[in-house]
Amino acid sequence: MKEEMSSFDIAAITPEINLVIKGARIDNVYQINRKTLLLRLHQPDQPPLYLLTEAGKRLHLTSYALERPRKPPAFCMALRKYLKNGRIAELRQHGFERTIIMEVNTKEGEFQLILELFGDGNIILVSPQNTILQALTYRKMRDRNVWRGEDFQYAPPRGRNPRKVNRQDFEEIRKLGKLEVVRALTKFLSIGGLYAEEILSRAEVDRNKPSDSLTEGEINRIFNHLQQILSPITTGKLEPCIVFDDEKGWIDVTPIPLKSYASYKRKPYETFNEALDDYYTKTIVKERVAEAAEIAKQELARQQRILQKQKKALEDLKEKGEQNRRIADTIYMHLNELQFLLQRILDDKRDGKPWKQIASSLMKEKEAGYSPAVFFNSLQPERLILNISVEKLTFPLNLRRSIQANAAGYYSRAKKAEKKLEGVKKALQETRAMIEKLQQQRIEQIKEVRKPPPKRRKRAWHEKFRWFYSSDGFLVIGGRDATTNEIVIKKHMEPHDKVFHAEIHGAPFVLIKTEGKIPPEQTIKEAAQVAASYSRAWREGLGAVDVYWFSPQQISKAPPSGQYLEKGAFMVSGPKNYVRNVQLGVAIGIRREGKHAMVVGGPKEAVASQTKIYVEVTPGKKTSGELAKHIRRLLAERAHGALQRQILEISLEEIQRFVPPGRGDASAS
Repeated sequence: MKEEMSSFDIAAITPEINLVIKGARIDNVYQINRKTLLLRLHQPDQPPLYLLTEAGKRLHLTSYALERPRKPPAFCMALRKYLKNGRIAELRQHGFERTIIMEVNTKEGEFQLILELFGDGNIILVSPQNTILQALTYRKMRDRNVWRGEDFQYAPPRGRNPRKVNRQDFEEIRKLGKLEVVRALTKFLSIGGLYAEEILSRAEVDRNKPSDSLTEGEINRIFNHLQQILSPITTGKLEPCIVFDDEKGWIDVTPIPLKSYASYKRKPYETFNEALDDYYTKTIVKERVAEAAEIAKQELARQQRILQKQKKALEDLKEKGEQNRRIADTIYMHLNELQFLLQRILDDKRDGKPWKQIASSLMKEKEAGYSPAVFFNSLQPERLILNISVEKLTFPLNLRRSIQANAAGYYSRAKKAEKKLEGVKKALQETRAMIEKLQQQRIEQIKEVRKPPPKRRKRAWHEKFRWFYSSDGFLVIGGRDATTNEIVIKKHMEPHDKVFHAEIHGAPFVLIKTEGKIPPEQTIKEAAQVAASYSRAWREGLGAVDVYWFSPQQISKAPPSGQYLEKGAFMVSGPKNYVRNVQLGVAIGIRREGKHAMVVGGPKEAVASQTKIYVEVTPGKKTSGELAKHIRRLLAERAHGALQRQILEISLEEIQRFVPPGRGDASAS
């Protein structure tokens, strides 16, 4: 499988991504692993975008929900400091190199995020003054330094930009002498071996031909086919595909069909970005499988080593116990002779005989076959040890202790060894059970990591507002702030809708999208409760507030003469319908939508009609962040298995979207 993007890939993907993200605001920066960044981007009235880059490998937007570390590394925090809330001015390729420049406009000026997709790769943040602020990897090199505080310099080009060379320039290839033309092309131009092979294959030029022997016709064909390959990349008329083989699996992802892959199958895609996203997600899965298999293999090997040590310890203890019991039995079988020998030695010593003399006398008697000297082996005077040899056994006796005490000592050691033996047997069984468990876990774990990360759920248009579906099935939407208040009224209000507003300054406009139907009383009450709960009344700790509703024809942006309406404010004329003393409170729950766990919110009755997993939220003392954590925990406690894991992986931001502004508390129903 191809691992890193080529310069042609980068030339194709940068304009495609630039069209989508230009002008987007950077909501947040996440560092997935040591070399991979995920940028959450926001375009007005659009669902969030996620731009993924891996140093040395790739750049593309991703539709997959990737797991993000709970604690961001220092590099990620530094990028947040400088880039968060900045707007992307442009994304472009540097020359025809595997270097990408992202220009980000912030209040402090225009920063550049440099993405190097060659070699080990790097991600470098460059200040408006062109100095290096942060880098994923710092290094000093022969041709440039990547060091904090130094001026940023691009890596030297690998060759000439193929988009800027003309036919006359190609004459220089001949100057590379006997160098094969395939290598000459990669040296002359900033292209890799795959595309050099492709150009030569299309031009019908032998790849091994010496550069200085190329004819005019061959150089013409090489130049023309280079232009043919560049044309769809320059114009954006791509035919992206993943190249695969039924046996080998996925092999490559390319922006255009390549003759080099004519014998393989192709999976076409609408956009090159989608192809890259699927291809590299599968690559990650393959890497995860290999990593999981290696970790499992290492742990299994460790347990196998433990098992071998335990087996040896078992054999050693068994042998030791049997040996000590045999020695003790032998001592009792020859108790009188050994007791006599021991007493003889002690008596000789009391008579003042040296140890050497005692040992020499006993050896002479042993050679003569006298008993009990026949059992004598040697003496260790410094330790007061008598070594005995009897019935093919050689063992020590302590001269300070009686023969019976020596035998008892051997019996005691035999019992201790037997006792340890039971412990080792138990440990051996546990290790064998652990090995079986690890082998099973290895199978299950590899099955689990083979699954690609889930794709992000596509959000409905109304999810950028406050929203819920009423118990009667009516869609209700409301503004989240002054800007979305304007959008709700100006873009989404229709003549048959019902408009709600709490009778307090600082409240959202809320619409029941009736689609020409008459909403029941229950839907009216639920819309009123949402209008009340997401108003300033919550922040001020009020328990209830009045809410009124009216028809779209009664609302206007035209202020009275001499007055000004601030953003998000409107004039309401004519009679109003009141819902008095509306209690503040919402419910937040989880419902299944396909493979996804989706957060829903609204009045308790509306949420309870969709799911059994929900909590009630009322004004209280917890901050929004604390409350979101508390809500997520309560929701997870009410779920089981895979759904529980999904709930715990839901971002706090997703839950906070349904939490009214201000402090609150939550409880399970």
